[in-house]
Amino acid sequence: MPAVAMTVNGKAVTGNVDSRTLLVQFLRENLRLTGTHVGCDTTQCGACVVHVDGRAVKSCTVLALQVDGASITTIEGLAPDGAPLHPMQEAFRENHGLQCGYCTPGMIMSALDIVRRKGNELDDRTIREELEGNLCRCTGYHNIVKAIAAGAKAMKGKGTGQRAAE
Repeated sequence: MPAVAMTVNGKAVTGNVDSRTLLVQFLRENLRLTGTHVGCDTTQCGACVVHVDGRAVKSCTVLALQVDGASITTIEGLAPDGAPLHPMQEAFRENHGLQCGYCTPGMIMSALDIVRRKGNELDDRTIREELEGNLCRCTGYHNIVKAIAAGAKAMKGKGTGQRAAE
């Protein structure tokens, strides 16, 4: 089996993987980072969004070998080892931007990418358009949109990237 090496949440990791192993499988099964969820396996729901070299990627459609040498950030990397929540995570908590929580990690990782690309002043229309690749079956998205707008504003001055809280 081929070997793969990458940096995940700031730590160098390696592993031997079948050439068909998806990034989401490697993260969940090899590294036990179960915050990245598998919802559809067809890149439609967004529950598996992680950042690869700073950009949002649906990890259910990327092979682990394709990201050999890359830097990966998962939801666990936003507030590592008991650190305070990232401003976007805090905004989701404060604004009730989740219900069952299954889609939440992917929503938060997508939200950070939206802020990276669009800035800290986001209107509802922009947020809704940008979230078209993320599904939530519990909510009408109202509180998710509110949480992303609040999180984006909270990140202002702290940077707009995936590790803005650090």
